[in-house]
Amino acid sequence: MNAAIFLHTSLALIPMGLAGLALGLVYFHLLRRTVDALGAAAGWRRPLLFSVARVGGAVLLFGLVTHFGAPALLATFAGFLVARWLALRQSRRAG
Repeated sequence: MNAAIFLHTSLALIPMGLAGLALGLVYFHLLRRTVDALGAAAGWRRPLLFSVARVGGAVLLFGLVTHFGAPALLATFAGFLVARWLALRQSRRAG
């Protein structure tokens, strides 16, 4: 593989990583809202809605990305893991 092909392939994976990051940010925001709703005893509908949206969004995005191959899937998952790291960091700062 020459440098031009490698660079082109690498640049094509950046949008996948950003999509994983965006999904992760939404996913962990909804997770926080789910926990807050359960803690506030707000009933079962709101936490169920947040959970279905979280899992459904993840399944949809990762399912779509599988059609682009393993490198795209790994880039998306790496973006998701960055969002997880950011969510944990924010949670630890909040106390």
